[in-house]
Amino acid sequence: MKKNLVLFVLFILPIVAYLFFASGINSFAKLPTITKSIPEISSWKTLDNKPVVLTDKITILGFMGKDVLQRKGNIFNLYEKIFDRNKNFKDFQMVMIVPDGTQDQVKELQKVIVTLGTQAGWNFVFATPEEINSFYTKLNLVGRLDSSLATPNVFIIDKKRNLRGRKGHDKKGKPEYKEGYNTKFVSELYNEMIDDVKIILAEYRLALKKNHNATKEMLSNEK
Repeated sequence: MKKNLVLFVLFILPIVAYLFFASGINSFAKLPTITKSIPEISSWKTLDNKPVVLTDKITILGFMGKDVLQRKGNIFNLYEKIFDRNKNFKDFQMVMIVPDGTQDQVKELQKVIVTLGTQAGWNFVFATPEEINSFYTKLNLVGRLDSSLATPNVFIIDKKRNLRGRKGHDKKGKPEYKEGYNTKFVSELYNEMIDDVKIILAEYRLALKKNHNATKEMLSNEK
């Protein structure tokens, strides 16, 4: 009896657990596009006065507003559940848009991020309120920024600057629409955003593999 119980715990239970968690993955083989070709942000600068680009990067985009330090908890959730899992992917970056005048708050927040791990791949870019509102409007989203120019949601942007999310029907056939992921709720990041980021990264790994194989075939044909 004991032997059977040990065998169940060691072999059967992990398989059951895997199937349970795998069933939570969304129903999309490819993550739908919510908004095509959002504007580039290369004219905005970081604390180091450097530009940041969205093109050819997989970006998690956020709007932190004027009260940056009040959103430390959101950043902790995002770092732990999303960034830490994907930080080794070469073209993966976090971009947080903040209003001019919040530079000192961002410096303090960066000290917090250092305690979590690497800061490489984290970018805070500064813009005027007018620029932020104009840019956000062009994302064509249902959600809105609050009076401080913030939203708890973050957004997935692909290498072609398309905003990706969920649009269509879920596994049960019910209408599903998700344009952003609420960083207040660890459950939402864990149950939804992790899967959706995996889909985007898998999409580009597959594209790289296809390009590599095509190049090998071309070189082989030239011999």
